[in-house]
Formats: sequence, C-alpha cells, structure tokens
Amino acid sequence: MVMGILNLTPDSFYPESRYNPDEAIEQVRRWEKLGCSLVDVGGESSRPGAEAISEEEEMRRVLPVVRALRRISSIPLSVDTTKPNVMRACAQEGAEWLNDISALESPGMLDVAREFSLTVILMHKKGQPKTMQDQPEYRDVVTEVKDYLVERARIAEEAGIRHDKIWIDPGIGFGKKLEHNLALLRHLGEFTALGYPVVVGLSRKRWIADLWGDGDRLGGSLAGALFCMTQGVRMIRVHDVPETLQALRIWEALWTKS
Repeated sequence: MVMGILNLTPDSFYPESRYNPDEAIEQVRRWEKLGCSLVDVGGESSRPGAEAISEEEEMRRVLPVVRALRRISSIPLSVDTTKPNVMRACAQEGAEWLNDISALESPGMLDVAREFSLTVILMHKKGQPKTMQDQPEYRDVVTEVKDYLVERARIAEEAGIRHDKIWIDPGIGFGKKLEHNLALLRHLGEFTALGYPVVVGLSRKRWIADLWGDGDRLGGSLAGALFCMTQGVRMIRVHDVPETLQALRIWEALWTKS
C-alpha cells in the first residue's frame, strides 16, 4: 500500500509537498487514478525544529480540504494530527484513519478513535518536533521503540480499539540519529513480527542526505521503499506517489513467477 502525503502547511521540510486547497484536490485526483491506497492530510508540520500551531489554525487548514475530498473522491483519508478536536471534526466529514505521531497520548484521542472506529497509526517519536533532533540517545533503539509501540497498542486495545484497526510506525527521523534510523530499518522484521501491520515513512528524509550528501533524495526514497517491501512492511508513506507506485509495480512484476 502507498500512502500519499498531502501537506497543507507552509513549512513542511520538502517544499514540493506543500499544497494549497485547490492543488491538493487535483493532486488527489491524479493519485487515485494511479492506484494510491490512502491519502494522509496534514495541517501542522512535524519536521525537526517545527513550531506548534493552534488547534484553530490546524482546523482551518485541514477541515475544508477533507470535506472537499470526501465530496469528489472515495479514496480513504487519513489525518496526520495529535489534536483530538481536529480529528473529531475530520472524522465527522468522513476521514477514516488517524495518523498520530504521539501514538494516542493526547488526552481525549483514544475516545475519538473509539467513537468513530478509526484505523489508527501509532508512531514512535522521542521528544517534540521542535527539539527532537537535539542529540537523541538510546541504549537499544530497536528494543525501546518496539516496547513503546507494543505498550501503546495494548493501551489502545484496552480502551476499546479493535486489534485489526491498529497499525504501528517506528518513526524514522523522529528523534533519531542516522545510526538509529538504520538500525530500525535493518530490523523491520522484528516489527512486522509483532502482530500489527507496519507503516514506514522514510520519504526524502535527512537520513538519505546523511548517507548520500546534498541533492535530490528521490532515489534514496525509492530504494528505501523497495527495501521495506522486502521486510514485510504493509504500507509506505511517501511524497512521490507516481514514482513509488511505478517502482513497486515493476519490482513485484520482476519477482512474480509465471
């Protein structure tokens, strides 16, 4: 599955992923025709160093687009938010998924997820976006991230969210140095063995530049997506939807036995 990133923010780290409402709607039309599985709508940047915004501002950015998309498209919609009231308003307009970088820790978010039977993505992060890349440290990053996600999934299930509605995300780039990101990616099999489908967002992130240097990061993003596929990851969250779909389809065709 491919999740397309639809940023309605002026400050997301990849400028080409920032859309105004009209651009967003046209982009989703194109993605849906190509076979995109899911669209993730975000109104608040979570890039390293990002400043938090108010609930009112996030609502102003996101809600009209969710409402418009639901009128013209049947593609599943996810909302990338940590604010329960934003998610509630979007769910009332037809959004079915919640992509929560705080793994339902915000007071009231569990209630919203349960009330609307949302499919939830629980992500690991260390710290807050503004400071999360200020020298993050782990004793054993793979074990610590796994333990956190299992605990958050347990809490979600005990709160009434069905097991089959829970996905997990190791949070590449969210309070992790290069060595942490690589360790998590190299051990993705340990996450896919936990009993929850795994989604990974590694598209165009800093770890690619750390390995390659300055320049376009599309090639590294596609390589990462193909690697994730071999490790049993169920969904890739990407900026470059057409290129990722093409790469995955060609890869699958080459490995399909006649």
